[in-house]
Amino acid sequence: MIATTLVIGGCRSGKSAHAQALAEQIPGSPKVYIATCMPHDDEMRRRVKRHRALRGQDWRTVEAPLGLAGAVTKHQSAARVLLVDCLTLWMTNLLMKQRTEDQIETAVADLIHALQKPRCPVIVVTNEVGAGIVPENRLARRFRDLAGWTNQQVAAVVDQVIWTVAGIPVQIKPER
Repeated sequence: MIATTLVIGGCRSGKSAHAQALAEQIPGSPKVYIATCMPHDDEMRRRVKRHRALRGQDWRTVEAPLGLAGAVTKHQSAARVLLVDCLTLWMTNLLMKQRTEDQIETAVADLIHALQKPRCPVIVVTNEVGAGIVPENRLARRFRDLAGWTNQQVAAVVDQVIWTVAGIPVQIKPER
């Protein structure tokens, strides 16, 4: 069985829906959804509400906008599957809390450690942010660089990577 999966894609690519479908294939409960979103406006609050409604009663939601590695470590022993959604929102939270490069590198290293020997399947969702133009401002470039670096670190340690494009999942690791 695949223990860890990274589902990556652009915005509205179908990555979250695919990740949830993968998680729902795993029998039993509880299924734990680790949410990194910090909704700051009404539109984001509506998105969060819609996402919660799409999950059934087998799901338990844990909010971990900053302490992601700790949440993964804490909840994997009691869960049948963990679904982390998403790394790029987590990175946004770290940047908005003005974490230094060293603090972010430590947080990513802690997450990598938590993913290396999971006690249940772990599915992680993230955005591919490097396929667009070079951002014009420093913060956006820093975000893009850190998100890309984090995605590379996670992809290197997970068992499976699935790229979603227009709602179509394409397995890129391991190669078929």
